[in-house]
Amino acid sequence: MAVTTTTTTTTTTTTGPLQIHKVPQDTYIDALRWLPHLSTFTRHILLAAYDSDTSTPSLKSLTFSPSSSSLTLQSSLSTPSRITSLKTCPSKPLIAASTFSGSLLIYASDLVTGSLKLEFSVPEKGFHLGAVSGIDLSENGSDCVSVGEDGRVNLVSLSDMGGFRRVFDSNGLVSYSAVKWASPVEFVTGAFGFGLHWWDQRKPGGPAALFKGNWTGGTASGIVHSIDIHPSRKHVCLAGGSSGAVFAWDIRRPQQPVILSGVGIGDNPTNSLVESDIWEVQYDNYTNSSRMSNSSSSSSRILPAMICSEDGILAVIEQGEEPIELLVEPCAINSFDIDRQNPSDVLCSLEWESIAILTRQ
Repeated sequence: MAVTTTTTTTTTTTTGPLQIHKVPQDTYIDALRWLPHLSTFTRHILLAAYDSDTSTPSLKSLTFSPSSSSLTLQSSLSTPSRITSLKTCPSKPLIAASTFSGSLLIYASDLVTGSLKLEFSVPEKGFHLGAVSGIDLSENGSDCVSVGEDGRVNLVSLSDMGGFRRVFDSNGLVSYSAVKWASPVEFVTGAFGFGLHWWDQRKPGGPAALFKGNWTGGTASGIVHSIDIHPSRKHVCLAGGSSGAVFAWDIRRPQQPVILSGVGIGDNPTNSLVESDIWEVQYDNYTNSSRMSNSSSSSSRILPAMICSEDGILAVIEQGEEPIELLVEPCAINSFDIDRQNPSDVLCSLEWESIAILTRQ
C-alpha cells in the first residue's frame, strides 16, 4: 500500500491553536468524507477521485495515522463515471455515491481495515436523465433520496437492493441541485433561484412547503449547492449557494429567512466573508455559540456553521458574530467534512490536488 507523508503546520485562530496536515494527491478530489472509526489512533478517509491523465474516476479509502501524519491507501475501486455526491450513513458502515452518468452506487466499508465493497448499484436507465445532482442517506441507512437537474426526485430502498420509486418529476420545469433528510419521512431539496422545497412523504403529490429567495433584484440567478439540517432542530434548514449566500429557513416562519452571509435582502445587506460559490455547508458542533447560554431567545438563534468556497476559504460563521477563518488557500476548497465522532477534526479537499486535515484544540 502506498504511504504519503503530510506537511504539518500549527497556527492560531481566535478560538485557539489549529494544527493543519496538508497531503498532496496524484488525482483530483471531487468529494471526501470521514468514515466511522473504532480507534483514535487509526482514522479512515473516503475520497472520490478523478485521474485527469487517464480519465479514470475512482472511490478510494485511506487510513490516516495522526501519530506519524501519514496516509496509507487501503482500497481503490473504479466507478462508472465521476462522482457528483458522496454520503456516509450516521449509524451504519454504508456509503452512497452518485455519478455524472446518472447511476447510484452503494458500498459497505470495513471499519477495521477501511476496505470497500460494492453492494449494489442503481443503473442509469430510468433513474435520472443525466447527472445525479445530490443524494442523502437516511439516518438508519434504509433509504437514499436522489435529485437531479432533470427535475426528478427519487427514493431508493436499500433493503430492496436498489429498487426505487419516483417521488416527483417536474419534467425539467424545476432543476434540483441538493437534498438533505430532515426526518424519516421528510427531506429538503435545493434548486436554482435559491429555492428550497420541503417534502413530506405523508403528503404525496408535491412539496409540503416552498421557499424562493429573490435577493439580487433579478440581476443574477442563484443556486443552492449544499443543505444541512441539525438533528436537534429539524425544522430549520441551513443552505449555501451562489454569491457567498448562506441562509437558514425555518418552516415555522417560511417567508423570513435568516441571512448569515451573502448579498442580503432589500435594504438590509449582509456583510459577506465570501463572494464566490459556497460549495458545502455543515452545522459545526465543535464551535460553541457565544450568546446561546445568555440569550433568552437562544432557541431562535441559528447554530454555528462551517462553509467552504470557490475562492479558497474554510470558515465558521455565526449569526451576528464575526466569521472565523480556519484556512485560506489560493485555490478553491471544493468540499469538507466534520468528523461526527470527534468534531474538532475537519477534512477538506483543495482544487490543486491535495487534501488538508485540520485539528482544532
